[in-house]
Amino acid sequence: MKIDAHQHFWQISRGDYGWLTPEVGEIYRDFLPSDLAPILKDAGINGTILVQAAPTAAETQFMLELANQTPFIKGVVGWVDFEAPDAADQIAKLAEHPKLVGLRPMIQDIADDAWMLRPALAPAFDAMIAHDLTFDALTLPRHLGHLETLLARHPNLRVVIDHGSKPEIREGKLDGWAKDMAALAQQTTAYCKLSGLVTEAAIDWQTETLKPYVDHLINSFGPDRLIWGSDWPVCLLASDYPRWNSTTDQLLAHLSQADQDAIRGGNAQRAYKLKS
Repeated sequence: MKIDAHQHFWQISRGDYGWLTPEVGEIYRDFLPSDLAPILKDAGINGTILVQAAPTAAETQFMLELANQTPFIKGVVGWVDFEAPDAADQIAKLAEHPKLVGLRPMIQDIADDAWMLRPALAPAFDAMIAHDLTFDALTLPRHLGHLETLLARHPNLRVVIDHGSKPEIREGKLDGWAKDMAALAQQTTAYCKLSGLVTEAAIDWQTETLKPYVDHLINSFGPDRLIWGSDWPVCLLASDYPRWNSTTDQLLAHLSQADQDAIRGGNAQRAYKLKS
């Protein structure tokens, strides 16, 4: 089964996408399952993980309703206020939905880089472990040391790092990110998403632009802990779906078919405990 493990839907009239303004250009419009379905069919993708795009409980319910109506959505990564006094109860309630597979606070937008280490968040992380949910870590390179500390505190927390932690490809920076990602891969059991890289590169990116970063992720996490995703429709700011899909084929071509299949779907099924 081929899984796109990172895609979004949104309906602008809902009004809770604070980052989604006319300034973002062509993605400032509604994107719903009917838009993605023919693209998935053409790419031979069997299912997706739908990931939150707004820090609200209402958007999580919106996504779960879409999942109820859309067979290709195999799982939903939602949002909860981790600092709420009743966060553990909220997580327990959400976990009753069979397609709720994970949660994602929008760490990249939080002013405090060490936010994830606040003691008040521990009950939320413990609840995620108790309900067998996956934590999507939406981090930037500067967060990686804190993420390693968090995972040392909660070694049983299943974690997927989104977008390779957004390396600064546009600036050509590699070394610091590479060192921290290698350490995280070695010291933890975290998975990492091979997604979101095209929007971190310059607009004229080529496959060779991405290759050093992708090779490092493969070498650090191995083919059994990398997970492919499109980051559609955000990716449209830098690439259409077919181009990123074919670029991935080129970047993974040196791997065995079994390893490619794992990155393209098998690892997502394990990381998110997909039921179908």
